[in-house]
Amino acid sequence: MRNGCPLVGISDITCDIGGSIEFVNQTTLIDSPFFRYDPLDNSYHHDMEGSGLICSAVDILPTEFAREASQHFGDILSQFIRILASSNCIEELPSHLRRACIVHGGALTSLYEYIPRMRKSDLEDVSITSENAHPVKMKYTTLISLSGHLFDQFLINEALDIIEAAGGSFHLVKCQVGQNTNAMSYSELQVGADDKLVLDKIIDSLTSLANPNENHEFKGSKNNAISLKVGRFKESKVEMECDTEKKAFVLILGAGRVCRPAAEFLTSIGSDSSQEWLKSFRTGNLDEQTCVQVIVASFFLKDAEEVVESIPNATAVQLDVMNHGSLYNYISQVDIVISLLPPSCHSIVAGACIQLKKHLVTASYVDDSTSKLDEMAKSSGVTILCEMGLDPGIDHMMAMKMINHAHVRGGRIKSFISYCGGLPSPEAANNPLAYKFSWSPAGAIRAGWNPATYRYHGEVVHVGGEDLYDSAKRLRLADFPAFALECLPNRDSLVYGDLYGIRNEASTIFRGTLRYEGFGSIMGTLARIGFFSTEVIPILDDQKRPTYRTFLLSLLNICKGNLDESTVGEKDITESIVSLGLCKETETAVKTAKTILFLGFHEESEIPKSCQSAFDITCLRMEERLTYSGTEQDMVLLHHEVEVDFPNGLPTENHRATLLECGKTKDGKTTTAMALTVGIPAAIGAMLLLRKKIQTKGILRPIDPEIYVPALDILEAYGLKLLEKMD
Repeated sequence: MRNGCPLVGISDITCDIGGSIEFVNQTTLIDSPFFRYDPLDNSYHHDMEGSGLICSAVDILPTEFAREASQHFGDILSQFIRILASSNCIEELPSHLRRACIVHGGALTSLYEYIPRMRKSDLEDVSITSENAHPVKMKYTTLISLSGHLFDQFLINEALDIIEAAGGSFHLVKCQVGQNTNAMSYSELQVGADDKLVLDKIIDSLTSLANPNENHEFKGSKNNAISLKVGRFKESKVEMECDTEKKAFVLILGAGRVCRPAAEFLTSIGSDSSQEWLKSFRTGNLDEQTCVQVIVASFFLKDAEEVVESIPNATAVQLDVMNHGSLYNYISQVDIVISLLPPSCHSIVAGACIQLKKHLVTASYVDDSTSKLDEMAKSSGVTILCEMGLDPGIDHMMAMKMINHAHVRGGRIKSFISYCGGLPSPEAANNPLAYKFSWSPAGAIRAGWNPATYRYHGEVVHVGGEDLYDSAKRLRLADFPAFALECLPNRDSLVYGDLYGIRNEASTIFRGTLRYEGFGSIMGTLARIGFFSTEVIPILDDQKRPTYRTFLLSLLNICKGNLDESTVGEKDITESIVSLGLCKETETAVKTAKTILFLGFHEESEIPKSCQSAFDITCLRMEERLTYSGTEQDMVLLHHEVEVDFPNGLPTENHRATLLECGKTKDGKTTTAMALTVGIPAAIGAMLLLRKKIQTKGILRPIDPEIYVPALDILEAYGLKLLEKMD
């Protein structure tokens, strides 16, 4: 901030977790009243040691602030107590109180009978036990949305009556209740029937409710109008490729890109169409005829349905993990849980898994909050397998295989170097930066601000966050000479010395992030120009919105009168970069100018009001111009180099291991290499737990032979080839 003090903390008493303050995604308790949120890396912590915002979030106001809440609610309620106390029956009450009475005489009043009906539909939907392998569903289903005064005018009662009277069923997928008399409510219902004609009749009746005819009692009443939208009809088909009643259940939380490869892998287990890769692993406690039923849960049902489309033995469900009742309901009825949610959600899921004694797999790093669950998990006999993706994940497994192989033969690790990067495939690297984003650029740009530490030939090297891009080094891999690459140091490499047990023997420990050559110098120059500044820009406060061109000229201190033409060109930008001393080499200045023009910063279009800083503007332009289009594919490249010394004068060995994977397009659908190399290892972790191959309990990483030996074998058998060489 330019003036005043920076924001230190937030206390949210709205009882609206994840609402107006989006990053407040958890409540705090009296015995643990704060947590810390670091916006720079979107991480959550329960200590007060580091940077970030101190957050307190109340969930039950009368309990947390008992005196204030009691006084406030008491003052309001006291106005109605006399009337309620003096009335003999509910009919004597004024209409506003009568309608507000939820329970009378030990039972729900007629206006609120919809509550248990909705709750019952929700409970039925999560019944996925072995005795009842599939959720209770009708043959034909459709998703409908209702909006209007559904609850204050009790139109939801009529809608449910119509569905049940016709012999149909419903499940409440989503519900947003209007918070005042003018606000509309919104509900999504999954409506089903065993006969398509019955479902047609239900939809016709709901349409009549939404569009009342002349005889309808609500004709002309604006408040009683509702809006109805109907999705396409679906016919439920149970596609079981394996002829068996033996089933195992895996719940996948999250329906992002990583989910589908994991679901496809798991549902292929036990099916008649299983590939040859599976045959050598049909041993252990999971019977070879056992099918795996996958339940994909997402906050948005549509996302989960898109993931499971055309995947046999996969079911989509709607689930809000912040709804503890629903979360526990689903977890209690499966064998294994895979969490592909953001890391901030893992502690909630892990706590539920420990309490319900269910194993959990994640692809995320072990953070402080997860580490603290180790003893609880061991006590409950639960395995929480973390870092089971690409990086972290496959990198651990490849490293430990090489290191342990050397140690068994009496060798000592002299040098450990690891490179990993998610890149566009060569044909998709068709822009000056030679990079594209498959997700928000903000996170990737912020990663370039993280300081790094590594050991090189015995010397510990520290790189400040502001120097990271400029520290990029040219790199050529002997096994892939066609790739013009560079690497940037990746955070603290020294922690891997402890993790891999080589701190006291390796004189070089380095982990780097791969990019195509030139990326670091261009990004470093963009940073010095000011494109990544998070400070509010004064020109964006003007009522008249500036254009991208105006913004660019202000960053480069270019006066419009000095331009030969009305548009700013590559020559103008290059000369300005060099004259301002922002770049030492003219070649880099030219590449940076080409990048600026490619991103459209020279255009006369107005900057959207949502942008308040140079960082916001840059992220928006990169998201618009540096995304994968059509069938363009990404590429994952993971490469380890390990130098091993041996006693007794034996020659030094240089071991190399590489994973190179590109995205795949099939039937018009592209699966990214990143999704494959993160989703499949997570699914393999679940498979190993199902087959009782992992016996260790507590918080684990795939650095032990009981995990990485079978996991690497399965990866290769499944088609993710690992190239290993030794000199």
